[in-house]
Amino acid sequence: MWSATVFTLYPEMFPGPLGASMAGTALDKGLWGLETKNIRDHGLGRHRAVDDTPAGGGLGMVLRADVLAASLDSELVESDPRPRLLMSPRGTPLTQKMVRAFAEGPGLIVVCGRFEGVDERVIEGRGLREVSIGDYILSGGEIAALTLLDACVRLLPGVMGKNESGADESFESGLLEYPHYTRPREWEGRTIPEVLLSGDHAKIARWRRENAENLTRARRPDLLGKTEEA
Repeated sequence: MWSATVFTLYPEMFPGPLGASMAGTALDKGLWGLETKNIRDHGLGRHRAVDDTPAGGGLGMVLRADVLAASLDSELVESDPRPRLLMSPRGTPLTQKMVRAFAEGPGLIVVCGRFEGVDERVIEGRGLREVSIGDYILSGGEIAALTLLDACVRLLPGVMGKNESGADESFESGLLEYPHYTRPREWEGRTIPEVLLSGDHAKIARWRRENAENLTRARRPDLLGKTEEA
């Protein structure tokens, strides 16, 4: 079973939205597993301190290497095949290709950072791979972890209604997804394009491809360039 272990200072944030909709139903059915580990359980002293001031000075606090390492070491074994990820704004940008690779694996170990960052020594010493969900800053890694896990779980066998549902979406083909329509046929003077009602599957496929390319060219030309190079 595909399983995720999340190390966080706020375990109460999980499963959060992962406990609803498709992901929640799949979790209840045992199609995937989720456990959380509270980093603060290995905090120091009476107040369970987990952070300290940055070496060299500066604002904010840094998550201590010894505390995070103790938390990881208490739960993980070297033979665990799951990738060890640290949600971090300086990490490798998450892509659909990465998500699909993660979903096809045994699961994930996800560390949620807080404060100004995590001591570099534990990142190196425990082989944490830094992953970012975008070029912006969050209060912590929990929301990023929820995003990552949702993207993975929906691709697991049996989670979506049809296995092919995830294969024809934005980024899967390197393009943004084409426009969608459904009933009513006319709404506020706007009608469904006739080609989509024609029953001609070849024409519909061409229309969808052309519109996907046009949308990508207008909104994300960087993706179109990658598709054309491939």
